[in-house]
Parts: sequence; C-alpha cells; structure tokens
Amino acid sequence: MADRETTTMLIIALILVIIYTFAPCSGANVKIGVPENYDGIFPWYLAKLRNLPGNYTELTVTGDDEGIFGVDAQFLYALKPLDREKQPSYSLQVSFRTSEHRQSFTVEVCVIDKNDNVPIFIGESMRGSVQLGLLKGIPFMQVDARDRDDRNTAHAELRFSLMEQTPRIPSSQMFFISSITGEVSLTEEGASTLDPEMCGRYKLLVMVKDMAGKTNAFFTNGIVTVEVTGNTWASPDPVRLQENLPGPYPIPISQVKWSGSQAEYSLEGEFPEMLFTISREGVIYLNAPLDRETQDQFQISIVVERPDGREIAKPVELRVMVGDANDNRPTFPQAQYHTVVKELAARGTEILTVQAADNDDPKTDNVRIFYRLVGQIPESPRALFRVDRDSGVISVQADSMEGTAPQYTLTITAEDAKGLNSSCTLVVTVQDENNNPPVFSQHEYGPFHIPEDALVGTTVTAVLAGDADVRGGDSWQVDYRLESGNEEEVFTFVTDKQTNEVSLILSKVLDFERESEYILVLSAQNPVALVRGRYGPASTATVSIYVDDVNEGPILSQSHYEVTVREGEEPGRVIATIRGYDPDSHPIRYSLQGDTKKYFSIGKYSGELKTVQALDREENSTYTMEVIAVDGRNSSLSASTLVTVQILDVNDNSPVLVGDYSWKYLCTPRWEDQALVLASRDSDGPQHGGRLNFSLRSDATVRRNWKLTPINDTHTNLSLNIPYLAPEVYTVPFTISDSSSPPRSTFINLPVTVCPCNVRGNCKMAAKQLQGMPTIQSAVGILLGTFAVIGTILVVVFVRLSYQNPKEPSKTNQERVPLKTSI
Repeated sequence: MADRETTTMLIIALILVIIYTFAPCSGANVKIGVPENYDGIFPWYLAKLRNLPGNYTELTVTGDDEGIFGVDAQFLYALKPLDREKQPSYSLQVSFRTSEHRQSFTVEVCVIDKNDNVPIFIGESMRGSVQLGLLKGIPFMQVDARDRDDRNTAHAELRFSLMEQTPRIPSSQMFFISSITGEVSLTEEGASTLDPEMCGRYKLLVMVKDMAGKTNAFFTNGIVTVEVTGNTWASPDPVRLQENLPGPYPIPISQVKWSGSQAEYSLEGEFPEMLFTISREGVIYLNAPLDRETQDQFQISIVVERPDGREIAKPVELRVMVGDANDNRPTFPQAQYHTVVKELAARGTEILTVQAADNDDPKTDNVRIFYRLVGQIPESPRALFRVDRDSGVISVQADSMEGTAPQYTLTITAEDAKGLNSSCTLVVTVQDENNNPPVFSQHEYGPFHIPEDALVGTTVTAVLAGDADVRGGDSWQVDYRLESGNEEEVFTFVTDKQTNEVSLILSKVLDFERESEYILVLSAQNPVALVRGRYGPASTATVSIYVDDVNEGPILSQSHYEVTVREGEEPGRVIATIRGYDPDSHPIRYSLQGDTKKYFSIGKYSGELKTVQALDREENSTYTMEVIAVDGRNSSLSASTLVTVQILDVNDNSPVLVGDYSWKYLCTPRWEDQALVLASRDSDGPQHGGRLNFSLRSDATVRRNWKLTPINDTHTNLSLNIPYLAPEVYTVPFTISDSSSPPRSTFINLPVTVCPCNVRGNCKMAAKQLQGMPTIQSAVGILLGTFAVIGTILVVVFVRLSYQNPKEPSKTNQERVPLKTSI
C-alpha cells in the first residue's frame, strides 16, 4: 500500500516538474516544480537550464544558504531532500560569462506538497456555549483545525464529523456539525428539547480528516465541550400607552435582549411604517402619537437575526394597548330623523329613540352621553315633547296633540362628560286619526227628474258628505254605499277622491211603464275605522228620483233573422214572422226594404214574411233585406232588423259534358299514358253535385275497347283499353251521374278519332267515316262536281298535319292535367 502511494506521488511530482519547467513563474526567468521528501539517489538532477547560450563559461548558482543546489553541465541538481513545510520555494541566481560580459537569470524552485502532515485541532475552538431558544441550524460555535500541507491542494482540505455525544439526553442527536466549516448547531430535536436543568454540559467527540475526507486521509479526534446556558430572549411585558401622548418623540416603551452571540433586531406587525422602531441594543421606541379609535392595540413581533440575515430564534411578541382619552364628540348616525305621532296619543307615548355614538373607549366614562331637546319649530305650543336625558327616548309631553300643527321639527343634542357635543333634527308628523265621521249637509235630496229615454251614463245628481278630519288622509276620505232602493242596480256612483263628492249615474235603461220612482238611501263612511265617535243619522241621506214618461218607438225581438227556403217552393208560403212590440202599446206597421226584385212580401200588421214567386238557388242562393217596424202613432219612431234568406239546394240539374273534343284524337297502336281529359259540370250545389261519376255503357265491345279513369270530382281520362284499334271515328257511349240520391244523369255519345301517328305523335291519315254515312259510290256524282274543291281542301289539311308538332305521347298526355276547379 505504501509503495503504491509512493509511486503515485512520484508520477505526480514528475508531471509537476515538467509543467513548472516549461511554464515560467511570474517575476522569474525559469520556474521549476520539485516534490518534497525525495528519497532517491543524489545528486538529484532537477532540470536542464535551456536559457544558456552556446559559448558560456564560469557557470555558477547562488541564493542557497544551505548549499542544497548546484549546476553541472547545464543541469540544476539538489544534494538533499526538500521540505515544503520548512521552505516552500527557493529563488536561485544562475550566472555565467560570455565572450562579451557576465550575465545571470533567476530560477524559481517551487517545492510541491506531499500529504505528510496530520490535521490538528486548535484548542481554543473546542469550547463553546449554546443559548436556550436557539433555532435549529444556527451555528453557536465553530470548531477549527489546521493542516501544515498546502492549503491549495486536497492535502489540506479538511472535513469534520460528529462521532459521539455525551450524555445522550434528552436525545442522542442534539447537535450537528458542518462537515466543511466546522460550525456546530442544534438539530430540530436539540432546538425543541434543549434544557439546561436536564443537562447543562455536553461533550462531543469530533473527527477532522484531510484529503476532503477520503478513506486514505489522515485524521485526528478531539473533544468539544458545549455549555448550555439560559437566555433573556423572551416576550416583554405588555405595554399600555395613552393615546395622543404629547411627546417628545421617540419614546422608549420596552426592551429585549438576545444573550448569546451578536444579533440584530427588527419589528414586524400590523402598524404604520416607522410608528415603532427598535435600536441595536433592543430598545423599542414609539415615534408618533397613537389614536385608539383607529387602532386600540398592536401585536408587534420582534425578530432576532445574525448579521448575515439568518433568524436566530423564534420571534417574541410585544403587545401594546392604547388607552383612551376623551377626544371624540358623540355623533348621531344620521343628521335627520322622521317619525309619526298620532293626534290622539296620550302623554308619555314614546315616538322615537335617538342614539348617538362616541368612539372613545366604551369601558370608560368618556362614552357616557346626555341628551337635550334644544329647539322646536314651530315653537308654539310649547312643552309638546320631551327627551330622556340618559336614554334618548323622545315622548309626548302634552295631554293631547289635537289641534296642533301638522308637523314639528325638533333639535336634539348629545353631549359627553367633557362637553363635546353634536346635534340632529327630528321631523315629527302629527298623524290625523279618524275621530270625525262624514256628515251630509241635508237629510233628503230631490226629487230629481230624469226621462225614461235618458242614456246610460247620464249623471242624475251629485251630493257631498263633509268630514272634519285632515283633508286628503284616510280619515277624511269617504266611502259611499247605496243601502236600499237600487236592488236592480239601475244606478251606480262615482266618487271624486279630491273633493269627496259622489255622483249618481244611470247604469241601466229606464222604463217608465215598469218603474216610475226610485227612493235611494245613501250612506257615507270612512275607509278606516272610527277611533272616537260613531256613524249616526247624519251620515245617511235619501235621494228621490222620478222617471218621466217618453213616447218610445217599437222594439223588435231580434236584431237579425236567419231563414231557409227550399228552391222551387210554391209562392205564398210564410217563411218567417217578425216579432215586435211597442212599450207604449201603440200599433206597429211592417215594411220591406232591399227586395228590389219583389220576391218577398210582409204582412203590414202581422209581420208575416212570404215568398211571392218560386226561388231558384242557381240564380241566387242568398237574399238579404231589411224589415222596418214603424210606430203606428208617430212615424218618426221606428226599428229595423235584417233578414237573410238562404235558398236550400234541390237536385234539379243534370251534369253535362264541358268542352270541344272534335279536334282531339288517340293514336293506334295505343300510346302509353295517352288519354283524352273529359270535363263535366253540375249547376247544383256540392250536396247534390258533389263528385260526378263517368261510366261506360254496359256493352262488351265498348268496355273492351275503352277505359275511363277518374282524375278528380269533375274530370276523367278516356283512353284505349286494348293495344290496337283500327283507325276510325268511333262513337263512345257513356253516362255522367251526380252524387245525389236518387242521382240525376246525362247520356253522352262522344265521337272519338283513332288514327295512326308518327313518332312525334301527329295523326298521319284521316279517320274512316262512321257507319250509316253516305258511301263513296253513292256520292260519286256529287264528288265529281266538287273534286277540285275537295282536292284543294285535302292538300291544305295534310300540309297542316305535317307541321303539327305535339309532344311525345310517352312523356306527355293530351290535356293530361285537368282544371282544378269545376267548369
């Protein structure tokens, strides 16, 4: 193991020699590194001096008092080992002579360190003391050691460790040592359990190693003695300061002291900046007056720190309480109050309590407040109100508030024991009470006359019940009621809330013949209950109303008559009777207006409405006329009603075919989707006309050749029922029937042309003539006479057919889309 270390050190030394040989030292011509404690063969050649010229002579070396170094043939050598701890470097002067003159240069020999020294503790650093309350991790002492080896190498890089603690109470791990700095501090267990009464002294076995604590390092053990001491670091007693102190400031108010190492102090807490400060000696100062109403106490944390800013111990607390001075005037929460007092309120009735607040200390007499009533507007009558001196309760002092002003404004002051005061105003509204019932000015009103034809809404009269209470209030308002005489609700009333006047208004039509006199009993009351008194006869009045007779016109029982008559009815039939009466029992005469064609008549005195002639619904389905009823004694009085006569439909019309089909044709062979659209019409209404049905004659040939396909209520498609039919003009027999019961029908023989068609759907030849018509042989004589004319006509016809361009039958259909309304 030792040989291996020696070899390693030699290799390091040789490397350093090479480095120093070729790296000049500062201030030297040549710098050479030489390891200490060389144990090889001497002389020990250290380096070749490369600065010598080729023609030098008289080479010498000086600056070595011990005669260790020499030069030989340009080589610097040593005659014995070097000791870095004895002398770490040598400065040699090498001189020589050239042909011209003598020269010299400096050679710096640096002794390279070898780990040949054991670290040792410095005795005075092995004793220390720890203060109670010190936080964990805060150093309270530092163990120091030194190593004679080169401090710039790992040989002197020291590491500390704590090996053992004696005694091991109350915990075996009370202390911690920094491996690099040797600073000793408390662990968390030590900081929380340290107690000088339990253990006042600890001995710590500490080890120091060089080589940064490697396994092959030299080491030394030592005993560190730690004394446990008490501490003056504690929360100071609470301080009570009077607010608004006159000064001068700053004023010292308390002091703290950390009894251990050097410390610095600072303050923390909820207080304005610089209000409280602390000196280096731990004296706490107040720097400005305090205001208890702003803040009545302060909780100040006092922090102790090392000069490097690390907190040494937990902060202690200083409580500062602010004493009160009577420096606040009592104030009301609002400048003005409003309240109401009833006019019948008895003496001593409390109407409001005012409370002022004083920001001084509530535990002192500074907040005791006295109340006074100092003003009243209007001033008369006096002594209406009083305020309790201590409670601030405002009450009625007068026997009654009747007859006083409707409103009073009171001024109230609040004053403390020092005479500081403030005031507020109280607006007192005297509330009227219902102590006066409404009273009519007279017991009977009328009689009042009103014609029986007076319009609904007519005002008959207006009366008034007066009330002595304050105008406009609920006690003054009057509610009227019709107690009797208005059981049929012929009259109603409307009250003017501004004047209390009530108007009697006609709400139904009058009838002298039925009722000619009304005696109304009207009562008046307030909407709120009477506080004093009662409703008597003066609050009730009688209103007499006479109805004057007026000649009235006739009245018809209905404003509109609806009458139904079947068409074709025999004339002279009574279809309705117009009913009317005259309130005055006068005869009534009836007449018609609006019957311009004179289809109807009416009995002059009977009111019977009759038909004059048979009616036809297809000509006109509705008749509207007016019946006039005239008073038999006064023709200016009349009444009228409308009569609407609805003519009921009778199935008296057969359906008919509509349209010209002579120019239309069907292609043969049959084209798909090709058909003739047949249209029909029935003049009767929907009840009898309704859906019109097309049906072919019951003939096998007809039904084989033709087909009818309904489209809607009035249209159907006629098409070929077989693929091929010989070109010809055919007569297609079919019947059109309506939907009535029994139905009406019409038989039709429709000529239909069937012809061959080209690809565009044009008929290519004329169709054959119908059977029964004259033949060519029988008409030769006639045709010969007109041949030229017929030829010309045929040419024109064929030219016309060749220019026709109907759409392709496969895509369209002749008149395929029928009319959507009946023709």
